[in-house]
Amino acid sequence: MTVRPDHPLLQQLYAYWDERRAGRPMPARAGIDPVDFAYALGNVILVDVLHAPMRFRIRLHGTTLATEAGYELTGKMLDELPISEFRTLAEQSFTTTATTGRAFHSSRDRVLDGRRRAYETLMLPLSDDGATVNMLLVALFYSR
Repeated sequence: MTVRPDHPLLQQLYAYWDERRAGRPMPARAGIDPVDFAYALGNVILVDVLHAPMRFRIRLHGTTLATEAGYELTGKMLDELPISEFRTLAEQSFTTTATTGRAFHSSRDRVLDGRRRAYETLMLPLSDDGATVNMLLVALFYSR
C-alpha cells in the first residue's frame, strides 16, 4: 500500500520509512535514526504501543507540536491528552495503525486557541519482531 502525503516533509518521511523497511511490512525502531529526519523532528510524535489492553505512551512530543497545541505530552499516556475530541480521534488512528501494521495518512482539522486549524498527519508503524507493532512514528504538520 502506497501512501501519498501532500506535504513535502511528510513525503520525505514516508520515503525514508519505506526505504528502511527494505521489503518488510515495517522497519524496527532500531532501524531508524531520528538524525535522518531532523527536518521534521519538531513535528514528530514517537508513541510506544502497549498491548493487552492496547494503550499508547507518548515517548516524544515534538517541540513544534507542543508549542502549537499549548501542552506537552512527552512521557504521558494518550489518555492524558487534554482535548477529548482530539484524544478520541488520535486513539482511533493509532489503533488502526497498530492493528493493521500499515501506514496511515489523513488530512483533517481541529480547534486550537479557539480557531479551526487544518493539518496533515502520517502515522508509520515500527516493529521489533516484524509482525507486532510496538511503536508508531507520527508526524503532523499544520497548514499556515
